[in-house]
Amino acid sequence: MKEITMPQLGESVTEGTIERWIVAPGERVEKYDPIAEVQTDKVLAEVPSSYSGIMGEQLAQVGDTIPVGDVICIVDTEDVNDAPVAQQTVIEETARIEASTTQKARYSPVVMRLASEHNIDLQRIEGSGAGGRITRKDIEALIAAGGQQRVQHEAVVEAPKRNVNESPQEERKKPVTKPRQENGDTLIPVSSVRRVIAEKMTRSLHEIPHAWMSIEVDVTDMVKYRNSVKDAFYDKEGFKLTYFPFFIEAIAKALKKFPLLNSTWEGDYIRQHKDVHISIAVAVEDALYVPVIRHADDYSVRGLAKQINRLATSVREGTMTMEQMQGGTFTINNTGAFGSILSKGIINHPQAAIIQVESIVQKPVFIEENVLAGRHIANLCISIDHRILDGLICGKFLQHVKFLLENFEKRQMSVD
Repeated sequence: MKEITMPQLGESVTEGTIERWIVAPGERVEKYDPIAEVQTDKVLAEVPSSYSGIMGEQLAQVGDTIPVGDVICIVDTEDVNDAPVAQQTVIEETARIEASTTQKARYSPVVMRLASEHNIDLQRIEGSGAGGRITRKDIEALIAAGGQQRVQHEAVVEAPKRNVNESPQEERKKPVTKPRQENGDTLIPVSSVRRVIAEKMTRSLHEIPHAWMSIEVDVTDMVKYRNSVKDAFYDKEGFKLTYFPFFIEAIAKALKKFPLLNSTWEGDYIRQHKDVHISIAVAVEDALYVPVIRHADDYSVRGLAKQINRLATSVREGTMTMEQMQGGTFTINNTGAFGSILSKGIINHPQAAIIQVESIVQKPVFIEENVLAGRHIANLCISIDHRILDGLICGKFLQHVKFLLENFEKRQMSVD
């Protein structure tokens, strides 16, 4: 009997939530075959089997959050390939019967921990899981209802307040309560993806002292150039050329000139990254993903446009890999796509800064004394980690980005 543990599915990942078991108890599994889907704060990933054999006890249930290194299931690695069909049938049938009739007596690590902490007798609880299996939600509902005295699940009006000094992980370990249903209200369960987003944003604001600044950029020449080549670009590449890669190209070059903005806070020291790996925000329905353009400073505008299209397509089609989500050193958010003209971004922890590219709007601008002209203007809004950066270097960085964008033709840029 071999144990399979929760793997570390990315940098800084410390836990994962079981979203779905792909292999049921009693089913045959080959080494490297996926056995479960796990949601982390990075991506939804499949956990491969470390062994070939028969899936045994699944110690973690759907919805359980398991620390990296903890056992999630058992695999019987005894070689059954040559076993008689009858014997194989017995093995599978036994596992099936146990899964349907004795699941109640099998408790996940989270259930056992909560029961121990709150002196709950698990034998007295009727579980809501398959075969009467007691789930984490059963225990949390019981705790919220007052402990062992209230076995039936009832709604609790007020959820416990979080201590501001607690981390999001500590907060999630607290009992989850269900609010009272009011007439006309809709209660929307928090998905694992939305919960991960909430925890990352809370951690960022809790740990990072945010400061922000905005600068106005005249991108008239850039707009004219993009409009002159967009049709030819579409005919050749098959997708639209947006303004976003133009901004990324300028920001990536500015990061090479001001590398301190391309840093992360690591406690006793600041890590200033040599490579520029740009994280871009891509939204789908109720989720937000932040894939990474690696070595963004090496790409032309055309190359960046291809990278953006590739990553956005992966997100929309659900084929985003863990590797595509890792290693970002600076984040650029295209808030202008929604018509926003001014916004304050929350830093993508543990990076040092995030910049919001706002909508391009036409404004009357004095280009000479007493001479007004219509110009295309965009705001760039940056949020910085004030432990690493201050207003002086932030202002110089934005000024350089502004220079690169406003001197578009002088730099003889092209999308080739």
